[in-house]
Amino acid sequence: MPPAGIADPLLRFLALRSLPSRLVIGLLSGTSADGTDAALCQITGAGETTRVQMRSFVTTPFPRPLRERIFAVSDANTIELCDLDVLLGEAFADAARGAASAAGVDMGAVHLIGSHGQTAVHHPRSAGKLGATLQIGEAAVIAERTGLPVISDFRVRDVAAGGEGAPLVPLVDYLLCRKSGTRRALQNIGGIANVTLVGDTLDSVVAFDNGPGNMALDAVARAASGGRERFDVDGARAARGHIDGALLAELHQHPYLAQPLPKSTGRELFGKDFTYPLLGRYEKHLDDLLATLTRFTAEAIARSYRELLPAPPAEVYVSGGGALNVTLMDHLARLLAPVPVASSDALGIDPKAKEAIAFAVLANETLFGHPGNVPAATGAAGPRVLGKITF
Repeated sequence: MPPAGIADPLLRFLALRSLPSRLVIGLLSGTSADGTDAALCQITGAGETTRVQMRSFVTTPFPRPLRERIFAVSDANTIELCDLDVLLGEAFADAARGAASAAGVDMGAVHLIGSHGQTAVHHPRSAGKLGATLQIGEAAVIAERTGLPVISDFRVRDVAAGGEGAPLVPLVDYLLCRKSGTRRALQNIGGIANVTLVGDTLDSVVAFDNGPGNMALDAVARAASGGRERFDVDGARAARGHIDGALLAELHQHPYLAQPLPKSTGRELFGKDFTYPLLGRYEKHLDDLLATLTRFTAEAIARSYRELLPAPPAEVYVSGGGALNVTLMDHLARLLAPVPVASSDALGIDPKAKEAIAFAVLANETLFGHPGNVPAATGAAGPRVLGKITF
């Protein structure tokens, strides 16, 4: 790991600050827990001087047996959780090597890895829980297999400070996507949908999870295709289904949607306990279910803008797998008109790579000792440097 000639690993790590730019790999389990997203980024500066050039982005699929174990993680015992922690560490290390290879970069030239991991449990205080979050994918395994320092476990310090531990992308949205004099909504639609309203200053940022994103949609698409499709490609199934108005009204009664800020959510609310009963009710009409859930996802986003944002955005940019769902994007455009809705591609950010880029940037912020949370978004007692460092 450059810079060479420094024996002490801590000093070698801190010396990365002096480099004109750093090659940082951001890692996280993908939207449907079907693989690892890895982005190799060349980062210059830090804080408000941060500039990022993405050199490569790859998604490395999980083998099906591992994917099925991840889907069942909420029911895992301690032995299974321990094993998955190591297996995912190995998978993340493979993905990091894949990102370097895709860019034609030797791993020895990479400086740092930022790994979000795979969320196993998220129990935020806003849901009346203790306030706990657990991401797995052992950083020591990643460091051992790659020979690089790894910053991981970003969420727990914010939670310890009284925050939700989510969303964590708002700081990155502000650093990379702000435009003077313009209120921009950076809407991510991954497994969960989350938005950041960015203005001229960090203090003006508003961010929260809107509700379900692709989590339920992907589960229904898998069921409708007999497991052949991991998601609703282009929103085609939803487009040919019929929206069930009664179900749509029922879904809008979900208590999360009416919850005040700050708030975050995850698989506990919108995973199998949300989706499986619907699959049973609509077993013979899964395209209709998919059409209704796709509309609900868009309406939940639009509703959150009306009810929770202090002012409407001038522009909306969508990232995550949802940006590739033509039907979902069409619903959003109609619901949010006349505000223009576009993919984050328009900002020069690959919508599939956005979150992996974010954790590369957050790792860079930790390297410089900068806070990575936005307390107004998470509810934490104040700014905190995030993550744990493994040499």
